[in-house]
Amino acid sequence: MTAGKRSVSPATAVRLVATRELNARLRTRGFLIGTAAILVVMIGYLLLQANLFDRADRTKVGLAGQAAAISEPLRAGAQQVGVDIETVKVPDAETGRAEVADGELDVLVTGSPASLHALAKSTVDQQTEALLNAISRQEVLSAKLIESGQVPGDVMREVNSASVEVSTLETADPDEGQRIAVALVMLFLLYMSITTYGSLVAQGIVEEKASRVVEILLSTVRPWHLLLGKVIGLGVVGLVQLLILGGVGLVVATATGVLTIAGVATNTLLWGLLWYVLGFFLYATIFAAAGSLVSRQEDTQTVLTPVTIILLVGFIAGFTVVQQPDGAAAVVLSLIPLLSPILMPSRIATGAAGPWEIVAALVLTLAAIAALTWLGGKVYRAAILRTGSRIKLADALKG
Repeated sequence: MTAGKRSVSPATAVRLVATRELNARLRTRGFLIGTAAILVVMIGYLLLQANLFDRADRTKVGLAGQAAAISEPLRAGAQQVGVDIETVKVPDAETGRAEVADGELDVLVTGSPASLHALAKSTVDQQTEALLNAISRQEVLSAKLIESGQVPGDVMREVNSASVEVSTLETADPDEGQRIAVALVMLFLLYMSITTYGSLVAQGIVEEKASRVVEILLSTVRPWHLLLGKVIGLGVVGLVQLLILGGVGLVVATATGVLTIAGVATNTLLWGLLWYVLGFFLYATIFAAAGSLVSRQEDTQTVLTPVTIILLVGFIAGFTVVQQPDGAAAVVLSLIPLLSPILMPSRIATGAAGPWEIVAALVLTLAAIAALTWLGGKVYRAAILRTGSRIKLADALKG
């Protein structure tokens, strides 16, 4: 491997290796089928959720006999408290009972407005029951007021004007549930992407060592250029897949109404893409260095276990961070470079991460990337051509 044989410029060498990795992974049936399968499952799940949310949010109430008179008051009361109730008239109680049994009606209401009877298949929604009770009580009250010579409308206006004045120390976030959902989805995507494509870096290196292909490659390019090209190539593949999954998921979730905070979700996706790039470069050189220590695929998992454990710890910690994004533990964990790429996007999604925290995490992660890239590159350069038994990390660091 003389200098004369390495006639390819560094930029060209990196580009050629990266292109080779892209073609080897991006156009394969495995990548295409795997991505398509994930999309099908994801779209199916979102459509199912949209249907369930729609059915769960709307209560269909059938009114029979005298109960038909409460149709307008029931809808008006539901609108005031933010409940979606649809009322339909049914010919008689028996027909309504059959429709409840078949699931066509959620509740059948019979009887007079002052003495209502509600029938459900299993349970009556608490808000619906409360509205029916309020209507029935108001009818009884109106009748008593008329008996006593008072005007029900005037009395009810005075009653309704009496209310509790509520004040809070913090403004409630009506979108908190959706923010948490977006944060959890991004947590999962980043963990899976970094782990999957980081492992592919290590597996590719072991394959090249086992087949002696790396010796041919290193006769043309330097170890550092080979490593950088491999990392960039696989990183782009992972980025493309993450963009496809995140983009399609965002569009479908917004279109079906499952997600109503498209702006927050888009911002989270963009931050997620940035943190994926940083996280992948952070871990890819570690995976590469670990892979270069062995020459057999059966030994790969052993050297990768410590790295995957760190990622798994970050993933598990992410569930706590998402639930308590303002906590001291969440702040500290999201600033640790090895955990920042997984945890910080989730805190950004919940709106808990302040500007200084994001900047600090970015700076610390970039510093860690520089340090680990130098260290990983040193191990890779020393171990890549050594075959046989597993190489000790200390020996590789000595060169």
